[in-house]
Amino acid sequence: MALKMKAAIFLEPGRIILGEKPVPDVGPLDALIRVTTTTICGTDVHILRGEYPVARGLTVGHEPVGIIEKLGSAVVGYREGQRVIAGAITPSGTSNASLCGFHSQCGGAHDHGWKAMGGWRFGNTIDGAQAEYLLVPDAMANLSPVPDGLTDEQVLMCPDILSTGFSGAESGRIRIGDTVAIFAQGPIGLCATAGAKLMGATTIIAVDTLPERLAIARAMGADHVVDFSKVDPVDEIRRITDGRGVDVSIEALGRQATFEAALRVLRPGGTLSSLGVYSEDLRIPIDAFSAGLGDNRIVTTLCPGGKERMRRLMDVVASGRVDTGALVTHRFALDDIESAYELFSNQRDGVLKVAVRP
Repeated sequence: MALKMKAAIFLEPGRIILGEKPVPDVGPLDALIRVTTTTICGTDVHILRGEYPVARGLTVGHEPVGIIEKLGSAVVGYREGQRVIAGAITPSGTSNASLCGFHSQCGGAHDHGWKAMGGWRFGNTIDGAQAEYLLVPDAMANLSPVPDGLTDEQVLMCPDILSTGFSGAESGRIRIGDTVAIFAQGPIGLCATAGAKLMGATTIIAVDTLPERLAIARAMGADHVVDFSKVDPVDEIRRITDGRGVDVSIEALGRQATFEAALRVLRPGGTLSSLGVYSEDLRIPIDAFSAGLGDNRIVTTLCPGGKERMRRLMDVVASGRVDTGALVTHRFALDDIESAYELFSNQRDGVLKVAVRP
């Protein structure tokens, strides 16, 4: 008789419940990890609301910290009992996309090796991390050992939030001395703020409306904060930059209004780095786009994954250059996952991220 485990299961739009599933079987290239801490992402809320379609019965979640329970017969370089994380993006490591460095767009064994968002498997195309156990595919490409001395909560942001936020700064090609605006200071926006500072930006402008988030933004590197409920953010950023505009703007919310504002604050030749998950068509105003002649660049990024990305992010955390401790505001047992979703999806009680422990 198959062993059972608890898991957060998507039943239908509006319903993610705690249920039971069999503990996964382990294939030759897989690893089974016992999840010790995970969390809920804004993308999981899109799934809950039916804004992003997944199969009914899927275990959701894509941010695991855990301990190796069992290794596949072909997996080498790891040991059972080892503390590890796996990225939200789990590339095969052998596809054409992976070998070109586009792990997030990994098409696996397809002839051409590319698939849009194909590297995002946990809680999307295979069972995810909000469970007692998680099957990690292509383990040798994706498992990254947790350094001694780092707690679960210290590395909990690495699989997705830190990787995604930093990638907004990286894709924007921020240079030393740049002026950067980050629209929305949720967990990803806050990590983008920290990433902009790490990459050498010397004027960082954080935009949000919640005082507690703007305070954390300052702690993570923002030089100016803009409350868009009190001022027009485009006008205010133009004022701060003496009318010049910013070198790079980062959109971290996924809405038309923030995307358009991020475009309007760019100087000629500036870059808009988009991290938002959009649930409807975007419109590019012709004046903000300089009729297509402003030498602007718009780039999108899906969270980079793979074990080397995870190793680098954990090194950043271990170095003390970025402290994500303020992002975990609430803690739940897996048994209370439905309450955790109710809190997080309604953004109550100042929630940023929740730590969920089986």
